[in-house]
Amino acid sequence: MLALLLARRGVPVTLLEMHKDFDREFRGDTVHPSTLEILDQLGLAEKVHRIPHSKVYGPSFMTSKGPFQPFDLRRLKTKFPYILMIPQSKFLELLTSEAAQYPQFRLKMGANVYDLIRENGSIRGVRYQTSETQAEMRALLTVGADGRHSRVRRLAGFEPVKTSPPMDVLWFKLPKLGTDMDAGSGLMGSIRAGRILVVLDRFDHWQVGFVFPKGQFQQVKATGMEAMRHAIVELEPRFAEHVETLRDWQQLTLLSVESSRCPKWHQPGLLLIGDAAHVMSPVGGVGINYAIQDAVVAANMLSKPLLEQRLEEKHLAEVQRQREFPTKFIQGFQAMIQKRVLAPALASTQTTLEVPALFRWLARMPILRDLAPRLIGGPISMLNIRPLGCFARHRSAGIRGQRPHSIPVTLLSSIPALCDTTSTAMDTLIRYSLLAALLAGDSPAQSHHHHAVG
Repeated sequence: MLALLLARRGVPVTLLEMHKDFDREFRGDTVHPSTLEILDQLGLAEKVHRIPHSKVYGPSFMTSKGPFQPFDLRRLKTKFPYILMIPQSKFLELLTSEAAQYPQFRLKMGANVYDLIRENGSIRGVRYQTSETQAEMRALLTVGADGRHSRVRRLAGFEPVKTSPPMDVLWFKLPKLGTDMDAGSGLMGSIRAGRILVVLDRFDHWQVGFVFPKGQFQQVKATGMEAMRHAIVELEPRFAEHVETLRDWQQLTLLSVESSRCPKWHQPGLLLIGDAAHVMSPVGGVGINYAIQDAVVAANMLSKPLLEQRLEEKHLAEVQRQREFPTKFIQGFQAMIQKRVLAPALASTQTTLEVPALFRWLARMPILRDLAPRLIGGPISMLNIRPLGCFARHRSAGIRGQRPHSIPVTLLSSIPALCDTTSTAMDTLIRYSLLAALLAGDSPAQSHHHHAVG
């Protein structure tokens, strides 16, 4: 996204992608309303909707009295009142193909960065290796957008402050059958005896997250695959036939759930954004969307000084200043959910979910009913992409023509890739309304730190 935004403003930019293509499985496939608004500003919303997709309007809990939907994203005042579920590989292909229309954009696939170029106390590019050779890419600005296990971050010496969410997740697919169940709002959740099942409608299959207390995977695995299938059916009886397709632990992926944030996101000539700067918990599925918001702010703040060849570290610090509070706020909110909602749910021995009558009443109050959609949907209409006219006097941002000679920005990406409260009413509302949004598509496996269960 940042490469596209810079290129369309006339800033020469090279995107280094460590893989040879985007044809691999991603788990973070959510595009939230706020991100759809950004894409609409770029004229890309319609193209994104052409990609095979499904829509999530809110969570639906299975309770002792049947399904219960605590909130509905359709109450948001936006053109896109839903979370769009699309394959991330297709989304990345769309963004890079759009960026390729501009002469300022270059994409190098299979470029594995192994060192930073340092000159006079500043980062001046990277050294990378391909299958054929080793090379250098010099740049006025190097951007690390290479995920939660960022090599750029490690090479620069940044040390993130980590927290440990109280759960592990087994992530797997189940097929859709001819006479399948209705997904309703697109996201379903069940809770039973210290286990949580999250089910996402992924257009042509069901994406399932089986959540259990952190560190208990070996105990879960030791019970055997038959016990695993039985546990899934206990949480969602309508999957009785679907689970017969699970025959081997290799079909399930154990995900590493973590959250962290770097105290500082920049050095002279270097900026971290997205998961490289702040790893999000899967609560609310906001990771990709906050990374895109980082990109919008970075493009707005840095395009002019890059075009004028006068980039200073204060410009990079301003990007962090504008993005740090939203990041801290949502991570604090996620930590509260993990402490007050997830940890008690995973420690519970209840076999059915009971929704108190008080909560059902609170969920009908507009101010509380609309809280979760606003937090999950994102800051609708708060981030705007600055118009191209702001930069036109520096350099033409026209469609592909003659390529400029200098490369002022290098973007590194392995996957180019959101408080506390003392109100009892608020705490009760959040406790129920966000639990099923735990893995709303932006799973912790957006990182490379995952492995097949074997």
